[in-house]
Amino acid sequence: MTDCQGDGEGTMSPMELFEKLNAQGEKVRSLKSAKAEKGEIDAAVQLLLKLKVDYKQMTGQDYKAGCPPSENLIMSNNGPAADDCDGEDLVDPWNVSASSTKGVDYDKLIVRFGSSKIDKELLERIEKVSGQRAHHFLRRGIFFSHRDMHQILDAYEKHKSFYLYTGRGPSSEAMHVGHLIPFIFTKWLQDVFDIPLVVQMTDDEKYLWKDLTLEECHRFTVENAKDIIACGFDVNKTFIFSDLDYMGASPQFYRNVVKVQKHVTFNQVKGIFGFTDSDCIGKISFPAIQAAPSFSSSFPQIFGGKKDVPCLIPCAIDQDPYFRMTRDVAPRIGLLKPALLHSTFFPALQGAQTKMSASDPNSSIFLTDTPKQIKNKINKHAFSGGKDTVEEHRKYGGNTEVDVSFLYLTFFLEDDEKLEKIKEDYTSGALLTGELKKILIETLQPMIAQHQERRKQVTDEMVQQFMTPRPLNYKF
Repeated sequence: MTDCQGDGEGTMSPMELFEKLNAQGEKVRSLKSAKAEKGEIDAAVQLLLKLKVDYKQMTGQDYKAGCPPSENLIMSNNGPAADDCDGEDLVDPWNVSASSTKGVDYDKLIVRFGSSKIDKELLERIEKVSGQRAHHFLRRGIFFSHRDMHQILDAYEKHKSFYLYTGRGPSSEAMHVGHLIPFIFTKWLQDVFDIPLVVQMTDDEKYLWKDLTLEECHRFTVENAKDIIACGFDVNKTFIFSDLDYMGASPQFYRNVVKVQKHVTFNQVKGIFGFTDSDCIGKISFPAIQAAPSFSSSFPQIFGGKKDVPCLIPCAIDQDPYFRMTRDVAPRIGLLKPALLHSTFFPALQGAQTKMSASDPNSSIFLTDTPKQIKNKINKHAFSGGKDTVEEHRKYGGNTEVDVSFLYLTFFLEDDEKLEKIKEDYTSGALLTGELKKILIETLQPMIAQHQERRKQVTDEMVQQFMTPRPLNYKF
C-alpha cells in the first residue's frame, strides 16, 4: 500500500467520515461516563484518533465537532489532499508506508506505540549478561525498541530461563531476504542464551486474509519452514508449528486462545487492528491465536505445564499491536506479559518508504533468486542516493540515508569498519552508485547461494522432526 489511506475509510465521502467521527466521539464520552473497562475505553480512543488522522488526510483540515467539511471540497482520485499524509507514517500488521524518503520515523513510532528505545545501557547489559558482543543488528539500531527486556535479563541473571517466540505468515512458496531478519537475530539469541524457541506458522491467518486455499497455505508453511531450518536452528531446542495442525492437537494451546478471546471485545480489536463490520469473523478472532504462543502453558510438551516461563518475542515493529493486546490481557488471565524486541523494516528495492513485498518480484531479492537475477534486480531497481551525474556525485557525494544498496549493507555486511569506510567514501563522492551496488551484489550473491545449499540439505523428514510436538533440551 503506497498511500497513507487506511483500508476502512477509503470509500467514504468527507461528510460520511465526519459523521462517523461524531458518532465515535459520542461513544468515547459514553464509555467514560459509564466507567467502562480501561481496555475498552483505550480501544475506542485509538479508533477516534485513527479516524481523525484519516479525516485530515482526506480533507486537509483538522476535525472539529460542529464544523462539517465544505461541500465543494475536491478530492484527488490518487489519494488524500495533504501532500505527504501530514508527516504521518502508516504502520500496522498488513501495511507499512512512510511519508519520508528516509523511511519510517522510528523515534516517533516508539512514542506512538509506547515502547522503549534500546539504548547504550541496555546494549552493554545484554553483552554483560550474555558474555558476547552484541549482534550487529543491535549495534546498528536495526533492533531498536523493546518492551521489558531488562526484566528478561533480570530473570536470566537469577538463573531463570526464558524462551523465544517468533513467527512467519506463509503467503508464498519463496521467502525474500527481508524475511530472514528476525530469524538471523533469533538464531543468535538462541545460541548466546542457550534457550528454546517456538516458531508459529500462521497458515490460518494467510487463508483468512489472502485468496489462497487451505492446502496452499499449509504447503507454503512446509516450504517456508525449510528456509527457516536452513538458518541453522538447533532441532533439539526448536519447535516449528502450523496453526492449522497444532490448534487441533493441543488442548492447552486452544484453552489459552479462548481465554484471550473472552477478554478482548469487538470494539477493542476494531480499535487496535482497524477491522470493519465487513471483515470475516475469522479475522476478528485471529489475534488471540497469535497471542497464545506468548504463554509457556501453551506448550506443555516443552515446559511441563509451567505457566511462569518468561517469553521474549523478536519481531518487526508492525507486529506490535498483537502483543500490546496480549500484554493487556495477560495479567487478567493469570499469565506473564511477553517481552519484545522490535526491528526496523527491511526496505523495498524501490526505497525505504515501503517494506519488501512477497507479491511484487521486483521489490524483493528472493531466497530462490540466481546470482544473475540478484545482479539485475539491484542494478535496475535499487533506489540510489547518488547524484544525477558523475561530476555532481564526485562534488557533492551520495546520501546513505536513502540509498537502498547502503541500507541493505547495514543488514548484511558484518564488518563495522568496512561499512563505515563505504559510508565515508559514498558521502564524500569517492565511491559511485554503480560501485556501491557492486559491493552489495558481491555481498548478497554468496550469502544467498550458501542459504540455497543449506536448504537443499533440509529433507521432508527434517521438517517433520522440527514440527513434531515434543520435549526440547534446555535448562530451567
